[in-house]
Amino acid sequence: MIDLYTLDKPALETLLAVWDEPRFRADQLWNWLYDRRVASFAEMTNLPIRLRQRLEAETQLGSLVLEDEQSSHDGTVKRLYSLHDGQFIEAVLMEYDDDRRTACISTQAGCAMGCVFCATGQMGFARNLTADEIFEQAMLYARDLAARGDRLSNVVLMGMGEPFHNYDNAIHAVRRLMSDLELGARHITVSTVGLVPMIRRFADEGLQVKLAISLHAATDEERGALLPVNRKYPLRELISACRYYTDKSGRRISFEWTLIQGENDTPEQAEKLGQLLRGLNCHVNVIPLNPTTGYGGHPSAQGRIQQFINILGEHGIPATVRIRRGIDIDAGCGQLKSKVLKRRAAHAASLEDTLPE
Repeated sequence: MIDLYTLDKPALETLLAVWDEPRFRADQLWNWLYDRRVASFAEMTNLPIRLRQRLEAETQLGSLVLEDEQSSHDGTVKRLYSLHDGQFIEAVLMEYDDDRRTACISTQAGCAMGCVFCATGQMGFARNLTADEIFEQAMLYARDLAARGDRLSNVVLMGMGEPFHNYDNAIHAVRRLMSDLELGARHITVSTVGLVPMIRRFADEGLQVKLAISLHAATDEERGALLPVNRKYPLRELISACRYYTDKSGRRISFEWTLIQGENDTPEQAEKLGQLLRGLNCHVNVIPLNPTTGYGGHPSAQGRIQQFINILGEHGIPATVRIRRGIDIDAGCGQLKSKVLKRRAAHAASLEDTLPE
């Protein structure tokens, strides 16, 4: 089966030419796929029935298979998809009162970075996703939103995996988000734990896509304990690359700071962070920890969060609290996959127990 979401416009034109279809059919089909974003060939009403039947028989709209879906009371929708080789990935749609519709998508099955408080990091690395697999996660949410007269407004590459560990495919997917889904570059964010060479390479791309850095600690010793990547790319190298990015792109950089009660939410940590980032064109997103079963930390209390933000403000560093979405459905990356795998393992074990000796 040919996955139509993997074909660019020239490839789609070639396919239909091989089928002896007139050239304008490719324009019509492209319109149904990416402008109207329909979910079935039956909806493509200006295509001849014979063509729709052939499309149904020989092509498909995407390769991701929905394995599980959870919806939160705040409107967040989390999906678990299986891939052709049995791997699993997660994607999340977050809906906000200001009409933003943001898809958080994965770039890898698993992750090799080993961040201690991340459910994905705890499960290890399986493989990189293709650019098409990355793009399709956003495409499917965009398609579902279109069906109810709504539109995907933002995409963040902050799901499972490290985008810069899968750099070429991640950037290819970003370019498709801009061209095929017509998302503005400033409505796309790429998040990294701090792969220094790739930050510099990203700066040289000339894209106006936003960049977010997962920081979480302001000294090498403390950051290395949370994010093993810091042992390879210590803070001095990381901040230097960040300054290169802001100078080259003219864009403000965002730093993600997961606040863990009693560990990195202290006034001392805020002072160190303010000194580290002083003079850098940046913004800090402080995020209360999303607890996982593999890490014993707890989210910071509201008073400690505000104190942390106030101290950063004294250093001229703007900071805001990122609203946690989907807490009731384990919307943090890797949590749904982990839960489903444990459930399947328990089911398999129960079946084995029932087998005769």
